[in-house]
Amino acid sequence: MKSLKYLLATTLIVSAAAASAEEAAPNDAQIAAIVVAANQVDIDAGKLAQSKARNKDVKAFAQTMVKDHTGVNKSATDLVKKLNVKPEENPTSKSLKDNGKKELAHLKGLKGAAFDKAYIDNEVAYHQSVLDAVDKVLIPNAKNQELHDLLVKVRPAFVAHLEHAKQLQASLEKGKG
Repeated sequence: MKSLKYLLATTLIVSAAAASAEEAAPNDAQIAAIVVAANQVDIDAGKLAQSKARNKDVKAFAQTMVKDHTGVNKSATDLVKKLNVKPEENPTSKSLKDNGKKELAHLKGLKGAAFDKAYIDNEVAYHQSVLDAVDKVLIPNAKNQELHDLLVKVRPAFVAHLEHAKQLQASLEKGKG
């Protein structure tokens, strides 16, 4: 149930971002802040899962999330420095951070198989929401070609993460976890 609430919250964030994009599209500095926030949320959850997960496949997935999202954040940070752009906080980046903190607090209270299931359920919902934001808000509104290209370049990794999380979710639901 908690994961369903998180899915709804992240879906609302993406919907709000898409709605605000129609009114006032996020600028490149705001997009950079959204990218960094989205990656950091998943890094934090992955670090927690590395220490708390019971299932070896969930632990391995968490390690991949930390490594891959740290790499994306480094690329994004390097690019904004090169472009002399300071990431600009905005309602979407703030909502991502706030919801990420709430989900971490929830996950910290779980143990064993319950933790593994909640973490993976969250990863499925989170990666789907992030992909929706990338496709509907971030890529279409990125004005700087290098920022646009970075978003397009990292998109397949988010798709792969989503598919991997869905496979783990199915495995855990079948009792293989």
